[in-house]
Amino acid sequence: MHNEFTAVIEREGQWFVAYSPEVPGANGQGRTKEEAKRSLAEAIALILEDRRADGLRGVPAEAERDTVVVK
Repeated sequence: MHNEFTAVIEREGQWFVAYSPEVPGANGQGRTKEEAKRSLAEAIALILEDRRADGLRGVPAEAERDTVVVK
């Protein structure tokens, strides 16, 4: 699945920190902007994976599941 999120990157001393306003709690850091963006992408992936698993825990076994694609 392909998703795009905003990465806000700021410099703090010798580090770059990044966060995404669309995904509360997602942030990353690195010595370079690219490292910070990679770290942020990993954080976003973990958060979405956790939210998906958490959201599916309450779905009844007999409920039909399908996929929807957002472009």
